Amino acid sequence: MVKKRLVRVFYTSSALILGIGIVLIMSFAGDKSHGPLDSLFSKLGFFVKDVENNLIVDKRSDNRSDKLHWFEKYKSNSYLMKNPDVILLGAHDNQSDVSFNSVVNLEDSLRITFPLIQIYQAWGSKPEEQFPKAQVKTILDMGSTPVITWEPWLCDFNEEDYPHLRKVEQRDFKGMTDVAKGLYDKYIIQWAEDARETNQQIYLRMGHEMNDPYRYPWGPQNNTPKEFVNAWIHVHRIFEKVGATNVIWVWGPHPAYGYFDAFYPGNEYVDYVGIGILNFGTVASWSKWWTFKEMFGGHYKEFAAYKKPIMITEFGSLAVGGNRSKWFQDALDSIPENYPLIKSILFFHVSDDKTTTQQTLSWYFKFDTLCTHAITRQVEHWFVSEVLSKNNFLKSYMGFFKKE
Repeated sequence: MVKKRLVRVFYTSSALILGIGIVLIMSFAGDKSHGPLDSLFSKLGFFVKDVENNLIVDKRSDNRSDKLHWFEKYKSNSYLMKNPDVILLGAHDNQSDVSFNSVVNLEDSLRITFPLIQIYQAWGSKPEEQFPKAQVKTILDMGSTPVITWEPWLCDFNEEDYPHLRKVEQRDFKGMTDVAKGLYDKYIIQWAEDARETNQQIYLRMGHEMNDPYRYPWGPQNNTPKEFVNAWIHVHRIFEKVGATNVIWVWGPHPAYGYFDAFYPGNEYVDYVGIGILNFGTVASWSKWWTFKEMFGGHYKEFAAYKKPIMITEFGSLAVGGNRSKWFQDALDSIPENYPLIKSILFFHVSDDKTTTQQTLSWYFKFDTLCTHAITRQVEHWFVSEVLSKNNFLKSYMGFFKKE
């Protein structure tokens, strides 16, 4: 035990010293760090984060990977990942760095070990906008599978590396046509090759909520549905060409804005339908306390018509305007029987959401014991429910929970 602690102290000290050295060198180099030095610093940063992650994961008395032993048969089987016979739970936590310690804390609150962990990745030239190798490696080492929401922010590409692009202020308009024409292939090909090199299944949700005309630049305010579809197909074909067949494609329209068929790339280019369900309650003039059924139930037949498994990619509720614990309980209670195509649910666990309203919103619930107990109790109820028992879910889920 003493020897193990000394080793941890050594690695921690080494990582700290190396991290300080990187900061000092980058401060000295300034803009000159772009290029080879930039690549070197990225690799060094990866090493530091890898050491940090190993210490955090290894020091836990209960081995997380052991609790996900049941998930191994899914990770190694493309068909099972695309057509799971269980509901795969997961989460995104904005306070997670490469260690994902905040996700583990959420798991502790729920007494659930997530087979899926979601991260968000923007397109662009910055080091943090390349394929997230460090985060993906950590997720895989923890025994889970990454779900990457990949956002085509075209204005983040620099003119030095992409001199053929239009001026920044012009890129969003018809931007998806530029993607389909191959103007961003250099970036996409490298990203696809890096994804292939993981040699494990990865869920990829690209250009989500593409039918929302207000929020994202790849939406219909800048691109026709056909232009988005062409871009999606072009990117998909690049992944196929480089051999990144380990990528599972999640197509994610916004349920409130309709026109789903117009934005659908086609069955051969989509593996999952991904739908975000976030209850904003009464926090804004345009919102009210909507139930899960009101937000999702009315569209279920439309989504089911694609005959694809459904992933709830952002699942959450604010606490303003209603009973949040009951909201989660009612939603989870209804899913197995009323919405059998839902095969994955990802909690949206963000502490400072500034993307939708002028005020900062918190979707955090891990400190709300009424909420966490309601979620845990309802998911445990899936074990003994008649619906799941008839489909042999009970046996498959053994080992899913952290029993105290």
